[in-house]
This record gives sequence, structure tokens and C-alpha cells, in this order.
Amino acid sequence: MTRKQAIQSIIFIAVFLYLLMTVTYIIRTNGDVKDRFTGFYAEKDNTIDVAMVGSSPVYPYYAAPMMWGEYGFRAYPISTNLQRPVAAVGLLEEVRKTQSPSLYIFEMRMYTAREMDLTNNMAYTRGVTDNMKYSWNRIKVINDMVEDVSERHTYYFDIFKYHSNWKTMVLPEQIACFRYEKADDQKGYVMTDEVGPCEAVDTSGITERLPMPEFQEECLRRLLDYLEENELQALFILSPTVMEEEKQKMYNYIGDIVEERGYEFLNMNDYYEEIGLDFSADFSDYGGHVNAVGAQKCTAFLSRYIVDRYGIEDRRGEEGRESWDESWDASYRQWQEELEEAKQTIAKRIAEEDFADAPVEEPE
Repeated sequence: MTRKQAIQSIIFIAVFLYLLMTVTYIIRTNGDVKDRFTGFYAEKDNTIDVAMVGSSPVYPYYAAPMMWGEYGFRAYPISTNLQRPVAAVGLLEEVRKTQSPSLYIFEMRMYTAREMDLTNNMAYTRGVTDNMKYSWNRIKVINDMVEDVSERHTYYFDIFKYHSNWKTMVLPEQIACFRYEKADDQKGYVMTDEVGPCEAVDTSGITERLPMPEFQEECLRRLLDYLEENELQALFILSPTVMEEEKQKMYNYIGDIVEERGYEFLNMNDYYEEIGLDFSADFSDYGGHVNAVGAQKCTAFLSRYIVDRYGIEDRRGEEGRESWDESWDASYRQWQEELEEAKQTIAKRIAEEDFADAPVEEPE
């Protein structure tokens, strides 16, 4: 092969890979997760103050627009449904490519789940891998999450999964994702106005320890090692839910591991009164996740907590950031409007006893 032919081959491969990535980004199925990830990639470099990593007890619980509008810091959820703990380090590295948060928050509900329950449906794995930009880090995450080597190529090149979406490529909302960077109006937060009443379970008197699943413990210790090696500030939390005795024992065990390494574990189930949670009205699915009213309360509690304990500063009105603040200010105004509508809907549902369907059981 001549030098000219080699250069032509390199150019052809580069153009092919660029087109492959662009087409894949466009035809990936739209939805909350895609919006959340493209929104993250669209944020200006080094403007996120707090990154939140974890499963579904993140994105409907903590309203990033409220955190900005009322407490002055930018938080963003790197969150997917049933997010497996094995993805945590890779997602942390993904965040650090473009952002340098003062604090990383990790939600721990999935750390008590058996790995076999989380891999029965690989759609939850794809929720992470298929929404990351093409990069070497994405390949590493896929290798961590997909044990079957023969299946990994369908994750490396997820166009194999989404090829049938080609008909939607002409839609404006799809084309807007050609670089996989499109601002999310609610900065990753998802609001719900459903109501699923439940009763609080007091597990504060349970002090026994029960080991967490072995693989999840390995993932947790790997995450702690990474945080220590890179001198990153982190908080581990458990969002409010209807607790079970066995789970509480595992969370006690998790808390010991985290605190032994010098980090804090905040079990928000110990603070129902301080949060002001009403279990008859503030949950959307009978204790699994909060609705818009519950999210407002959880957001307020967690925001105050991290401002007081971790020195997160109020950045509203900082010189040189006015233009970028406009996007977050708009998100806050939209959140306020949608919250008022949601509150009216929730009140009506409660009055009419129009409650949500029973939730599909998921591993915890």
C-alpha cells in the first residue's frame, strides 16, 4: 500500500466512523433517559456543581431546577432505571471528562439487589451504555456490564438495535440529537402527578447488620477506591421509601463500609419528619418513588443538607455566567409552573381516590 492509499484509507475510516456515530445518535429511541444524557452532554464544561449517580430513586426525587432556583447550585442526575452498581465508576469517569463537580452523590438502593435480578432484562444495561457518547470509556463500561463477550458487539455498535428507527430520522427532535447534545428543559428531572398512598415503616430501631450481595459489595469497594485515589468528595444516600427489615440491615452494613472509608451515608428514611413526608399523598407508586410534591420536599431537605455540610456555594448571579444562568433560570420557571399544575392534579386524585395502578415489582 502506498502512502497516498494509506492516507485515503485513514480518511475513509474516519469519515465512516463519524457518520456511524452521528446516525446512531440520531436514531437512538427518544425518551427520558436519552433526554437526560443528551442534556448532560449539552451543559457547558465545568458548570455542574453536584453530580448524582444512581437508579430511579434519583431523577424523580431531586428537582435540579429547584436546586438552582432556590439554593443556587447546579446539580445533574446521571441516572437510569435499575442502574446497576457496576456502572458507577464508568459514569463517574464520563462526568469528569467535561465537568468537575464539588460533590458526587450516589444513591444506594440498587446496592442491595442481586446481580441476577438486574441482568434478567438487559434493557437496564442498555439504559446506560446506549446513552453514552462513543468513546473508549463507553467501551470499558460495556465490558464491565456485558459478561457475554459474543454479545458485546451489539452494544459497541448499538445501531444494530436501533436500525429500524431510520424512519424517524427526519423528525426535528431526532435531528436535534445529531451531536448527542441537546439541552434538557428540566435538567434531567422527571415530574409525576400520580398518587399511590402507603404507610411509613419505622426501622430506626434495627441495628443488626446483614451482608449485601457479594458482587455489589465488590462494586461499592471499587467505587470507594476510585474516589479515594482521585481525592473526590462524595455523599452516599438512600432516598425515602417503604423500608423492609432485611433491607435496613443491609443498609446498616453498607453504612459501615462507607463510613469506614471516611465518607458519609445519609439514610433519609431516618428523617421522615424533618423532610415532612406524607406517605398518604407524597408517593406515586405505593412507597417506591415520590411524586412532584414528595420530590419538592426531598429536594429541599437534601439541598439544605449538602449546602450546610459540604459548602456548596450559591452561584446565582456570578459574573461571567449570566448567559448560562438563563437556561437554568428558564428551567426553574418551567418547574414552578408544572409543579403548581401537578399539585392541583394530585389534590384532585386524592379527593377522588383516583390512585395509581399497582406497581410492577422490581428488584431493590
